[in-house]
Amino acid sequence: MKAQQNALLTQVGPQSACGQLLRLYWQPIALVDEFDPRLDPKMQDRPVKSVRVFGEDLVLFKNQAGQFGLLDKHCAHRGVDLSFARYEGNGLRCPFHGWKFDVSGTCLDTPAEPTGSRLKEHVTQRHYPVIEKAGVIFAWMGPANQTPPDFPKFDCFEAPTSHSFAFKGRWNANWLQAFEVGIDPAHPSFLHRFLNDEDLQNIGDNDAGKQFRSASAGEIGGQKWPMTKIMREFCQPSISFESKPYGMEITSLRRMNESLTHVRVTQSIFPATFVIPLSESLTITQFHVPVDDEHTYWYSFFTSFDKPLNKEAMREQRLQFISLPDYIPKSGAHNRWGFNAKEQVEQTYLGMGEEDINVHDQWAVESMGAIQDRTQEHLGTSDVLIMANRRVLLKAIEDSQNGAPAPGVSSSSIANMRFGPDTVDGVAPTEQWSDWWRAQVQRKQEACKWLDPSSATS
Repeated sequence: MKAQQNALLTQVGPQSACGQLLRLYWQPIALVDEFDPRLDPKMQDRPVKSVRVFGEDLVLFKNQAGQFGLLDKHCAHRGVDLSFARYEGNGLRCPFHGWKFDVSGTCLDTPAEPTGSRLKEHVTQRHYPVIEKAGVIFAWMGPANQTPPDFPKFDCFEAPTSHSFAFKGRWNANWLQAFEVGIDPAHPSFLHRFLNDEDLQNIGDNDAGKQFRSASAGEIGGQKWPMTKIMREFCQPSISFESKPYGMEITSLRRMNESLTHVRVTQSIFPATFVIPLSESLTITQFHVPVDDEHTYWYSFFTSFDKPLNKEAMREQRLQFISLPDYIPKSGAHNRWGFNAKEQVEQTYLGMGEEDINVHDQWAVESMGAIQDRTQEHLGTSDVLIMANRRVLLKAIEDSQNGAPAPGVSSSSIANMRFGPDTVDGVAPTEQWSDWWRAQVQRKQEACKWLDPSSATS
């Protein structure tokens, strides 16, 4: 890749071509949990947060009616920082001259102006549309003269709150390398390799790192195999993809013997989301939103198609590895991501723990540098998806700059499609793997009490 192409794909500021493209999609900006006084006591009396997205500093607050508002950080009057505004229930009041704004950016008061002044009727604080979905607050930061697309109808957003859990974390690296690590089908065989297998009976639905050790669908010799054993023993996947209206459907085949093939189907949703199976009845939908060119937040939505999730247990388990209130990992370059040489010999291929596999991905993302220098890469056959995604992104940026519509769920017609998107991880008959995985999806859909299978298409 040429240096100018790498810069084009990784710069996300307001004037950048990639940043302008990414702003055309609904993007996660905060967990609803961040406004929970149990997790952040400061929210009890002042539910106001500073938020940085795409290199822009904004203010997110929750009014007394429970509505969220996302405003530009700089007051429309004289430009001071509204993250220090006085919270007054129905809006934020600037401490400089008392101007007050509600969640829609409407100016409610300009108290220093003469009695009868109508100035407030002509002032609007720059604000952005927001919507709350599945425990996360999303914003649309496209041009003010454009209407946001409809919000996408992914399974993770259609599931009832009892079957959905959201969490997040920050990485000190560019958004693209974070996303590229996630969609890479070859890396689990190495980065997440466990040298020893655990009894599947000991793995609970609410475990964190252990969830990746859950059983794949299907059996080998009458036994269930954990994903990690398959990834470890069959590390040369045949990777292919099919273009979809929303992105790409990714298939990784690991031939186990003449009659059995491991099939892993995942999804890439343009521009920065992937969907992967975590077990036969649990998926992860993970968004990657740039904080700026050198920092990224990932947002993971855990969706159960079976029983309700114990969200409190899942949250507590993950909070072991994250510092609140900003969801910054406790491991990082400062402590070598918790690397343990003895563990690397005896337990894991990487040597960075078994309980929190997020740190595995964090190391891969951050150790490249804040912005990966792609001019120094040497890509191989297993990188076919990485190359394809970059081509799609480069074309989307070029088309968008030339006035063409952005691809995927930036269009309401695609956002309103009910397509899952579906995933599977399991052992299939080699000759019938394609029919097998779709049958697995259909079985999961039909057993799911909250999902109407007739509304979804594969």
